[in-house]
Amino acid sequence: MSISAAMVKELRDKTNAGMMDCKKALTECEGDMEKSIDWLRQKGLSVAAKRAGRVASEGQVASYIHAGGKLGVMVEVNCETDFTGKTDEFSAFARDLAMHIAASNPICVNEEDLPADVLEREREIYKAQALEQGKPENIVDKIIEGKLKKFAAESCLMNQPFVKDTDKTIADLVNELRAQTGENVQIRRFARFVLGEES
Repeated sequence: MSISAAMVKELRDKTNAGMMDCKKALTECEGDMEKSIDWLRQKGLSVAAKRAGRVASEGQVASYIHAGGKLGVMVEVNCETDFTGKTDEFSAFARDLAMHIAASNPICVNEEDLPADVLEREREIYKAQALEQGKPENIVDKIIEGKLKKFAAESCLMNQPFVKDTDKTIADLVNELRAQTGENVQIRRFARFVLGEES
């Protein structure tokens, strides 16, 4: 099958991938647009994984203020170069991330950052609930593990579905930005402030 310039342009518009990558994807997938998008995403994710070890010390701190000044978020997003940290795409990502944190109230960035005391408290609550519901002792541990997994998915920023597009997680967005910029992009930290709330 011959791959036309129009097909390459359409795929490029949909994915922001390079022209040669788009042509290769269409060739590999025999002109199938959806398969080509998946092919590019898989390639981008594997490249993004290789970049994850590189030092990311540039970037920006973005903020979002909501509800008439009663809720605010600051988030630090890092990349490898000052140039990338100043692009419109990077800035938009950082702003969207701050807005997402305001809406979703995550506890931490990654699962490994979840405080042990928080996990232990949740474990005790789930155990008490399961026993109170009369669940057999032999399946209580499985129930607890399942609920802890769900808790981690809801509480850790990287696992959360993005508020503007719930088909994607924040981790998906980070990987897309890594593939798009060619740099290691990291969400370093965030702070969420609610007026009058004890810290």
